[in-house]
Amino acid sequence: MKKLKMGTPAMGIAIGLGLVGVAVLIMLIGFWKTLLLVALFGIGFFLGTVENKQEFIKDTANKIIPEKEAKVIDLKSEITREQEEHAVPVMTEALKEQQTAEKEDGE
Repeated sequence: MKKLKMGTPAMGIAIGLGLVGVAVLIMLIGFWKTLLLVALFGIGFFLGTVENKQEFIKDTANKIIPEKEAKVIDLKSEITREQEEHAVPVMTEALKEQQTAEKEDGE
């Protein structure tokens, strides 16, 4: 079993054989029956491998459905606010001269 790691030729052969098996099932019994078998296998695999099923389902549900108290933020306004907070005023010499000239013309 140590040889069955992702990226190894043994894993490639195992996945290839699994997909060939699914293709044979589709040809022999049809798509929907094969889909049902794969779904039931997935449920059985889940029940057999996950130790703390309630905790797993709770964690998954909390990731998918946010809590009622969770605050929804407007991403655009948050980005604008962050940019305004961290903005560094940069004034070039040319801009300073232009503002000085405008003040003198206005007087």
